[in-house]
Amino acid sequence: METTVPVRDGELWADDSGGDGLPLVLLHPGVGDSTTWDPVLPALTAGRRVIRYDVRGYGRSAAPTVSYSLVEDLRAVLDHFGLARAVLVGSSIGGATAIGLALDAPERVAGLALVVPGVTGVDLMPPGFFEELEKLATVGDTEGIVRLGLGFWGRAGGSTPEADPVAAAALRAALPAWFSNYGRQEPGAPAYDRLGEITAPTVLALGEQDQPELVRVNEEMARRIPGCRLVRLAGSDHYPTLREPEAVARLIAELYAESD
Repeated sequence: METTVPVRDGELWADDSGGDGLPLVLLHPGVGDSTTWDPVLPALTAGRRVIRYDVRGYGRSAAPTVSYSLVEDLRAVLDHFGLARAVLVGSSIGGATAIGLALDAPERVAGLALVVPGVTGVDLMPPGFFEELEKLATVGDTEGIVRLGLGFWGRAGGSTPEADPVAAAALRAALPAWFSNYGRQEPGAPAYDRLGEITAPTVLALGEQDQPELVRVNEEMARRIPGCRLVRLAGSDHYPTLREPEAVARLIAELYAESD
């Protein structure tokens, strides 16, 4: 069921599959909106309650008009649906958001499935990315930005819109949020050096064709999180739900079975 969730000075689009039991909450990456979960959704909703939502400015959520916190908005989503606890599934920046809540309110996180996750407290942006982005944005070259992004994050699909139209569409749809959210998203508290405090069962999936620095940091994150299981996805870059949906759905289901 689609609904609107009120957040501080704004609102978010969300979808709740319904059902009983411990819910799964899906947090999308910055290189796409909640539709990036579509390939894994049928497997996840089989016998489970699944909630997903679009971050401000993405997909069907309105662009922010004031500064906002991703972790605060996640809390608002959980409160709106009356969820005392949930299993969080976060991809990229969604992973960073899930980690933020796991550190701030561990009693609300029954499990963590981190898919090519980001983390606050360490710079994971590719060198030179923002300089190239600014040049392309200045001349309004949207397709140039899509090519730039796929060159960094879409290597498994060929790195071009022609070779990889599905990932290109996901990235293209995210671009308005990159600009509307710039300067409004509050930086989360540094979490990288606090990963050892996480108590929830955790699995971390890295894409072996992702940015080398992110692969390295993901490996270190898995070492720092107590009991974390590291899964290497050989056919994935920064879009595992598009590249290897069966593997992603399976690891989420396995983590869910360990959570209570």
